[in-house]
This record gives sequence, structure tokens and C-alpha cells, in this order.
Amino acid sequence: MQTYLLSQQFNAGSLAENSTACPANATICNGTSCVLPEDTFNETLSVVLSTVLTIMLALVMFSMGCNVELQKFLGHIKRPWGIIVGFLCQFGIMPLTAFLLSLAFNVLPIQAIVVIIMGCCPGGTASNIIAYWVEADMDLSISMTTCSTLFAMGMMPLCLFIYTKMWTDSSAIVLPYNSIGISLVSLVIPVSFGMFVNHKWPRKAKLILKVGSIVGAVLIVLIAVVGGILYKGSWVITPKLWIIGTIFPAAGYSLGFILARVAGLPWHRCRTVSLETGMQNTQLCSTIVQLSFTSEQLELMFTFPLIYSIFQLLFALIILFGYRIYRRYRIRTKPDVEKTEEKEDSKSESSHAKINGGFVSNETK
Repeated sequence: MQTYLLSQQFNAGSLAENSTACPANATICNGTSCVLPEDTFNETLSVVLSTVLTIMLALVMFSMGCNVELQKFLGHIKRPWGIIVGFLCQFGIMPLTAFLLSLAFNVLPIQAIVVIIMGCCPGGTASNIIAYWVEADMDLSISMTTCSTLFAMGMMPLCLFIYTKMWTDSSAIVLPYNSIGISLVSLVIPVSFGMFVNHKWPRKAKLILKVGSIVGAVLIVLIAVVGGILYKGSWVITPKLWIIGTIFPAAGYSLGFILARVAGLPWHRCRTVSLETGMQNTQLCSTIVQLSFTSEQLELMFTFPLIYSIFQLLFALIILFGYRIYRRYRIRTKPDVEKTEEKEDSKSESSHAKINGGFVSNETK
């Protein structure tokens, strides 16, 4: 059923001067008023861009899969300590942090709900791209994103029931299980193809990975810019949500890293858990909000997922540049490490020879 805008009044004097004062696309023109069809340009643009970005994201995840080894991936599934730590961060730390921030800043109930929804969302695929650039554990990153999206089917309703009941009935929040399922499929299928390519053609996989990582970095920035353009009319919101949108992702990165380190994970896996914790599926949050609330309520809350997305990207880039600087100035280069290892090996061989009367086995020569 076609919808229409409210009648637009035209000046009677201008009608006298020009009998065609009503626009050409007016559907009803009666006297000094006419009815215009609703402008669907923004909606059409959103659909087109969403389709293009989804295809690009699938290609990027295919390239990320080219860096995943099947045996290591299955190893994380069989010995899921890293996944368990990530699960505690994703559905333990993040919802609780969202709840505490909402209380601390005393935001409106409707705004507290959107903050908590964001905290209950699974990890986003952008974390896999950043994980590659900071030399994190890609096998763990992919497995954590996959598992958190799968676990979200049950954990999101539970977390929303626990943390939103003081503000609203959790049954009023509509969870788009089809969107969660689509996210899961769009992650698993491209990554699976990438893993297959890595297994069959490892040299080609490395080339695909390099190209995909660059495209993925561009895609992350593009998504943020497109979101800002499409929803530029919703930027006027309370400063409290801006502050929460700044603190929340930073808290996610920090707490995820700390918990992973306390759990005894090595440094590269701590970076992985940190990124998986702080980078949320903001698109899923936006979908839930649009399905659950009226247009009047959306004016107070709709922009928060975009704010969170911008700041989670900003902090991720800070982590990336910080790590690259650290790698450049603090960590010894690989040849230096190899030379040091050779010297240590020769010393151990010499001491071994002295103990054994100068005998050195053929294996160490």
C-alpha cells in the first residue's frame, strides 16, 4: 500500500502566477494543497549499499579464511579454553558493563535498553580483519566469532531478560533470529571456502589474504562513512550516549585483554580475545532496535549503534598503530632472534661436549 506525505500548502499568489504550482510528481492537487509520494531514495540507497557491502564482506571473510588452518581451527574447538574465555567476555563482561554504564549515567530507560542490547550482541566480523593486522590468532578469532554468533541464539534472550527487566519487559524486544542466522551463514561459508583454498593452494591463499586484508580495512572505514551519511538526521542525541559510546568499546577491549591474561592465555591470544570482546555486531543491534521500537522512541536511541561502531573502529585503529610501533621499536627482528638461537644452540652443544668427553653426535653437527 503506497504511503504519502502530509499535504503541502502552496501560496495562493504563486498559484495565480503559475497554474502548475504543484510538483509534477504530485498524486493529488486540489486548490492550494497537494499530496506528494514519500521520498524512498534513502531507503533504496540503504538497500543497494547493504547488498554491495554484504557481498564485499563475504569476499573479505573468504580471504580471512585463507589464513586459517583446519587442524588449528579444530584444535580450538576440541580444546576450547580460548573460546570459553571469549564466551565469558562476550556474554559476561559486555552485558554487565552495559548495565553498569546505564546506571552510572542515569540515562532514560529507552536509552539504557539500547546500550544493553549492544552489550548482548555477538562479536562482529570486523574483529577478524583487525586481528590479522595485529598478528593475533586468526584461528581463534574466526572460531570465537562463529561460536559467539551461534551462542547468541540463546544467550541474547537470557542476558536481555536479566538486565532489562528493571526498565521494560524483555518480551517487548524482538530478536531477529533470521538475521543472526544469516550472519552465521555469511561467516561460515566464505571462511570454509577460504580454508579449503589454503589447504589446496597455500601460495595462492597468501596472495588472496594480502588483497583481502587491504580490502577489509577499506570496507570497515566505508561502512562507518556510509552509516554516517544514511543516518545523518539522527545525530542529535543526549551527550550521555556519546560518552557511553566512547567508554563502552574501550572498556570491552581492556577488560577482554585483562581477563584473557589472567586466564593464562599467551599474548597473541590476549589480543584476539580483546578484539573479539570490544568489537560488537552493531548491524544486528540496529536491526533489533528498528524491529522493537516506535519511530518516536527511535529518535532517542537509534544513533547509538552507529556511535559505538565509530568508536570501536577508532580504538581498534589505535590498538593497531600502537602494536605496529611496538613491533618496530621493541621486538627484535627475526634474523636477530635466529642468530641468538644459533649462539645459544652452539653454547649448549659445547657444554654438552665437555660433559661427554668432547663427543658431539652427528645430529648436532
